Amino acid sequence: MHQADIKERRTADMHGVAAREAAMPAAVAAVFAAFPAPVRARLLDIRGLILSTAAETSGVGPLTETLKWGEPAYLTETSGSGSTIRLGWPKPGGQSCAVYFNCQTTLVESVRAHFGETFTYQGNRALLLDVDKPLPAPLAICLAMALTYHRRQR
Repeated sequence: MHQADIKERRTADMHGVAAREAAMPAAVAAVFAAFPAPVRARLLDIRGLILSTAAETSGVGPLTETLKWGEPAYLTETSGSGSTIRLGWPKPGGQSCAVYFNCQTTLVESVRAHFGETFTYQGNRALLLDVDKPLPAPLAICLAMALTYHRRQR
């Protein structure tokens, strides 16, 4: 394993620990608990990255963690700065998980323009991430773009 891979894995692990320690609504926790262990671990890593990115991004404020379409979702209700981010498992039995964005936004188009083949895409609505590979470093930038989408559109 390369040093960069070790650093990315360590970073993802730290975000996963933060996610497991952050308070989670019972309904959301139940959905996470229903995922197979590898999918749950990866989605919790992403959750941790969403929470830490929100905390580190000026003007985002606290997030609302809820369910949308039966999946964990993160909203900037207080500040209104961003677009909803939703987490899911698009193909039960598959080895990828998804970070969904509102398909009415230009978020996936912008990610494609900036990061090209760094991600696998599902139309104009999702980034697909392998459950057994380190999170791509640019994911935090993509999440910040979503968390500030409305603020940047004004």
